[in-house]
Amino acid sequence: MEPVSPRLDNLVGFFLEDLHVGMSARIQRTVTEADILLFAGVSGDTNPLHLNEAYAQGTMFRGRIAHGILTASLISAVFGTMLPGPGAVYVTQNLRFKAPVRAGDTVDTRVTVAEIDPARKRVVMQATCRVGERVVVDGDAILMVPSRPA
Repeated sequence: MEPVSPRLDNLVGFFLEDLHVGMSARIQRTVTEADILLFAGVSGDTNPLHLNEAYAQGTMFRGRIAHGILTASLISAVFGTMLPGPGAVYVTQNLRFKAPVRAGDTVDTRVTVAEIDPARKRVVMQATCRVGERVVVDGDAILMVPSRPA
């Protein structure tokens, strides 16, 4: 399936009736040092694994890594801005963290419509974040998606 493009007005996403299984969208973002520091400040997660290089060198990661949820938030960015887009609401999210992300890594995040439940106005989405060919986060989510106004 061809990827979708965000709508120009950025105020309305896809309505439930516009979606079909296989639709996908993606973004790429390079995680910066500032992203990690700002995320620590906003979230309160000041684990030294993310902030202290000397500490992180002594861990299995051999250096600082980005917060897993920072990487996973890129999935939310696609859901909220592209597919299904504005108006969609999270119901559940399952995530698997498979590999670390570091400052300077470019994360390629793709979401795909896997199932549509018109009666409940729910959509099951698959999501994958990669750095190069390596999957760093994957999972699935259920979202509520509004129907087209009558």
